[in-house]
Amino acid sequence: MAAPNKCFEVRVLPDKGRCLFATHDIREGEHIFEEEPIASCQFLWNAFYQYRACDHCMKPLETAEQNARRLTANPELTVPHADICTVETAKHVACQRCQVQYCSKECKEKAWRLYHRILCKIESVDDPSHPLIVLKESWRNVHFPPETANIMLIARMAATVKQALDKENLLTSLFNLTTRTFNFEDRIAHKLLGEKFQEQIEYFRNVLASQFCDADTQQWFTPEGFRSILALIATNGQGVGTSALSAYVHKCDTLDLPAGERKQLDAFIDKLYEDIDRETGPFLNCEGSGVYLLQSAANHSCIPNAEITFPNNNHVLCLIATTSINANEEICISYLDECARGRSRHSRQKTLREYYLFNCDCAKCAAEADQQDVTSDEEDEEEDVGCPDGEEGDDDVEESFS
Repeated sequence: MAAPNKCFEVRVLPDKGRCLFATHDIREGEHIFEEEPIASCQFLWNAFYQYRACDHCMKPLETAEQNARRLTANPELTVPHADICTVETAKHVACQRCQVQYCSKECKEKAWRLYHRILCKIESVDDPSHPLIVLKESWRNVHFPPETANIMLIARMAATVKQALDKENLLTSLFNLTTRTFNFEDRIAHKLLGEKFQEQIEYFRNVLASQFCDADTQQWFTPEGFRSILALIATNGQGVGTSALSAYVHKCDTLDLPAGERKQLDAFIDKLYEDIDRETGPFLNCEGSGVYLLQSAANHSCIPNAEITFPNNNHVLCLIATTSINANEEICISYLDECARGRSRHSRQKTLREYYLFNCDCAKCAAEADQQDVTSDEEDEEEDVGCPDGEEGDDDVEESFS
């Protein structure tokens, strides 16, 4: 949903497609819009490893203490000030038929109204040979952590279309997000699925078509259409990360404590994250991705003027201005993390071409156009190791609570 005082508009430019532009001056820190996804879905490996999240909005279902115990593999761990945890377990409910979990009655009802009526009927078969159960296992076998997409997001989008009251408008919106060239789709599929992607794509297409193809979605399940929808979730899928522990830590930061108690709490949190890093590594969050209509119009810049956050610890996205933005100026985010943006122009362009198949012409890249198209030995080594914060790209899992 857009902010009450709309300060942006979507424009379609011949050379760039859909873009976001400011309609009037925007202040640094201003919320440009909030938006719920057309569809979102937790990653399969993330769910497999018991990262418990609401099946609709991805809000965490573990308390901060439960989360900390699992991530440290210490079942006796207790966290101080546990009462400030924002997870309300008393509100959690399950679908009576298929037993998927929700953070609230409201999420359960919304999911049923939007897509779950169809998915529940298809997925609630307790049979390991059921096509969708086999499909999930097959996807996990070709798409390992760190995850960037989930084949079941296509199933959720198809179910959303099938249940939509205004199918034509929804299909038009999705079609505008899937206008890519065949070569682009082929390369993205190869990136997702590896050397045997042709065979795997056909398998995934046939399974999903057997469950979801009808007059409304049949264009998705042609060979060309399926590549388009696969490219959509790979390149426009916005990463979503939620965490009961991170929300708890942010609440701890706001506590008014005596100096000695503050020092003890900070030391506990520092030690906690050290233990988590030793046991679990960088995989702290409930992770997934969603397809957003407005967010997908935000193009990349290596000097972005806005960033995506998830202040409600669920899949509701908020775009916030990171600098002042003038009226008629394009609103841009970065597809690269902070570490990658600090590298040379050549390295940035290399990553953007590899993952998104375009050359960046932002002001920073234009100013550095005379740089040599080579990377230093030091930067090559850094690229091999990777940024400590994880994958690069706008489908990275974002985490921000306020």
